[in-house]
Parts: sequence; structure tokens; C-alpha cells
Amino acid sequence: MLPAAAMAEGMPQMDFKNPLTISQVVWGAIIFIVLYILASRFALPKVGAVLEERAAHIARDLEAAQASKVKADAGSAEAIAAVAKARAEAQAAINAALESAKDAAATQAATLNARLEKQLADAETQIAGARAQAMGALRQVATETAATVVTRLTGRAPDQQRLDGAIGAALTARGVG
Repeated sequence: MLPAAAMAEGMPQMDFKNPLTISQVVWGAIIFIVLYILASRFALPKVGAVLEERAAHIARDLEAAQASKVKADAGSAEAIAAVAKARAEAQAAINAALESAKDAAATQAATLNARLEKQLADAETQIAGARAQAMGALRQVATETAATVVTRLTGRAPDQQRLDGAIGAALTARGVG
């Protein structure tokens, strides 16, 4: 139906009653078959070989990339482990240094405390000696001072035994002597 309708419309390329149209179709089919045979025998095997080679090349590249990724992952894991180990070692060194510093400070503090205790004991001994010496001289100074005051006030020398008794009682009352 279509060719008749096409002829009615005036499409000469669809007029199969015309011998020229039939020869064009036959020659077109012959050229197509020859080109198909040439392409399938010569061109398509070369294209197939190129495609296979390219696929093999891509597969090798993918395998190399996967191997590189495995190596990179292993290297990354080693680096992470090395960093963790280094951190642990650094922390251990810091802790050891802190402990060493604490021990040294404690030793130094103990030494200083011992020296200060000795100096304090020496100072207390000196103070006690000076106090004892001052207290020993206090009775004599008090007696001489009292004798001088009584002599100046009364104009005569006081009784020495009575003066010693009064000074002894005063010193005893104050807890000095």
C-alpha cells in the first residue's frame, strides 16, 4: 500500500516498476554486502583487538591501583601505629620526667627542711644561752640599780641582804628567777 500511495503522491524513488529503481536497490545491496564483508574481515577484528587491548590495559591499571591502595592502607596503618607508639613513648617520657622532678624536689625540700631545722635548733640554743646569760645578769643589774635608786632617794646605802631578798621575791613573782 505504501508504494502505491507514494507513487500517487509523486515519489519517483519508490517506483519499483521503473528499472532504474530496481538496479539502484540491487547495487545498494551489493555494495552493502561488500562493505559488510570487508568490515567484518579487516576493520572489525582490528577494532576488536584494540578494544580487548584497552580492556586488558584498564584491568591492569585497576589491579595496580588496588595494589597501590593496599600498600597505601598498610603504610597508613603503619604510620598510625608509629604515631600512637611515639605518643605513648612521649607520654611515658613526660611521666618519667615528672616523677624524677617530683623526687628531686622532694629530696631538695627534705634537705632544706633538715638544714632549716638544724639552723632553728642552733638559733634556739643561742637564744636560750643568751637568755640564761641575761637572766643571770638580771639579778646583778637589778640589785645594782635598786641600790643606786635607794641611795639617791634616801641618801644612804641600803641593806644588801634585804635588797637581795626583795629582788629575789620580785623576780620569783614574775617567774624569772
